[in-house]
Amino acid sequence: MNKKQKKMLLRILISAVLFFTLKIVVLDDLYETVLFLIAYIVIGYDILIKAVKGILNRQVFDENFLMAVATAGAIALGDYGEGTAVMLFYQIGEWFQSYAVGKSRRNISELMDIRPDYANIEDENGALKKVDPDDIAVGTLIVVKPGEKVPIDGIVIEGNSTLNTSALTGESLPRTAAVGDEIISGCINMTGLLKIKTTKEFGESTVSKILDMVENASSKKSKSENFISRFARYYTPAVCYSALALALIPPLLASLTGNDPMWSDWLYRALSFLVISCPCALVISIPLSFFAGIGGASKAGVLVKGSNYLEALASAKYVVFDKTGTMTEGVFEVSGVHHASIAEEKLLEYAALAESYSTHPISKSIRRAYGKEVDTDRVQNVEEISGHGITANVDGVPVAAGNGKLMEKFHIAYQECSKAGTVVHIAVNGVYAGHILISDKIKPHAEQAIRALKDIGIKKTVMLTGDRRRVGEQVAADLAIDQVYSELLPGDKVTKVEEILTWKQGKENVVFVGDGINDAPVLSRADIGIAMGALGSDAAIEAADIVLMDDDPLKIAKAIRIAKKCIRIVYENIYFAIGVKLLCLMLAAVGIVNMWIAIFADVGVMILAVLNAIRTLRIRKL
Repeated sequence: MNKKQKKMLLRILISAVLFFTLKIVVLDDLYETVLFLIAYIVIGYDILIKAVKGILNRQVFDENFLMAVATAGAIALGDYGEGTAVMLFYQIGEWFQSYAVGKSRRNISELMDIRPDYANIEDENGALKKVDPDDIAVGTLIVVKPGEKVPIDGIVIEGNSTLNTSALTGESLPRTAAVGDEIISGCINMTGLLKIKTTKEFGESTVSKILDMVENASSKKSKSENFISRFARYYTPAVCYSALALALIPPLLASLTGNDPMWSDWLYRALSFLVISCPCALVISIPLSFFAGIGGASKAGVLVKGSNYLEALASAKYVVFDKTGTMTEGVFEVSGVHHASIAEEKLLEYAALAESYSTHPISKSIRRAYGKEVDTDRVQNVEEISGHGITANVDGVPVAAGNGKLMEKFHIAYQECSKAGTVVHIAVNGVYAGHILISDKIKPHAEQAIRALKDIGIKKTVMLTGDRRRVGEQVAADLAIDQVYSELLPGDKVTKVEEILTWKQGKENVVFVGDGINDAPVLSRADIGIAMGALGSDAAIEAADIVLMDDDPLKIAKAIRIAKKCIRIVYENIYFAIGVKLLCLMLAAVGIVNMWIAIFADVGVMILAVLNAIRTLRIRKL
């Protein structure tokens, strides 16, 4: 509990002791009245002050005004015990929801603990010096000791260790880090000393982007939250005027007809009406449900950028995947050189040099297979043709390396490959020289992820890939994906997603899952974009609405289950709160409900709704 919550709890205890003592002990009327008023002031002075400030600021109709009028009116009628009880139980409900919000916030605070306080650099004498991570430039060598957080993204230059990534991914299994490995900020170094060469500034590092996403998530409200905000704006004035009408119209009509107006009786009903009508259960529990859902998801390594995206994800019926790096590991290895008209080693050399400036995983695999240091001085006039491949001059000789479309572009006859995999055709000096076959491994949980999506009601799974039809169909068959579109350029993916969007019926949504920089436009175009965060590109993470921190496709189904549970709880609270309140309001108007039932209809419903809302934090079994 924070300081404010402890202070409120003390006020509740003092007021409760006074209240229940007065209910048990019989005192003189004057002493009883004075003690009830003391209990009332102790527990409710802040509500009364807020109500007065609201009136002065011309923002009259809120829960503070409702409570102040209802309780002060009850006391004015001589019902000191009931007026005090209403204020006491209302404050108990307020304290309880504050505690629930704090519990949800602590989940996100645990994630905030990944923010590094400092970075270690070596001075000219070799001694370690702590500096602000914001002051570290790209290319700086930093030292991370065992037990410290990795402050900035980089590449391990020296040392071996295991990393605790649970704050980022939700998984407790440590990961190993060795020389040459890329390492992201926010991990905790567990064993060995690591020297890391930074590849990003602190503000662009993974840890900064994650914290920014989480901190800004609450600003993007769902349709349900916006509805409740609009509902409360009109609902509260309406019930205030209804209560006023209930207090005045029936007595006046009775007076006109010569009957007993029973002013105090109708005023009591109006005050009960006001207590019941307080919209706290809705105003508090709905945002809390989304807040807890986002907090619970972040603890599981699923970062949701706003409650609007969580709400949209609950209606997902179509899931579209990129292939490379999403359903496959994106770790390519050369598995063969075929139809070579020149020596295989020479073909690999031409290909490695032509691809020397590319950061694409396929290019990297070719350079690894070449096995020698690439002399970029031998390469000139490099041109990357999107969706086709690369052309360059190697030792003054024109070389083209890419897919079949690249060969067709230059009218070069080429040999098809009979084996499944990514094929890079090579042409030297305008003549076909052979092709290189590159294979990619399917991710361990990919098949399980597709089954899990079908189990939770996804209508159709689709895969989009720039690879050859045979490769795409093979991967789709292995994973039991319903439909696959192959040989797509980056722009074609957007077109296909727009086509898939036409399949929707009603409130159904289309999800696209990708990781590469060429997926950014598609992530933005789909109803919900999910990016693979650990190895995904910055552009994909920026464009996505949801980020999976450990690149595990199985987390997609988990994210959808979290969203469905959150929305189910939101609607449970809406129907329960409105249903109970409408029933009690009608009963109060005809005099069946007293102030004690009114307390349950307000505070009791609020506590039950809040208890239901914090169930969204429980995600272990999802």
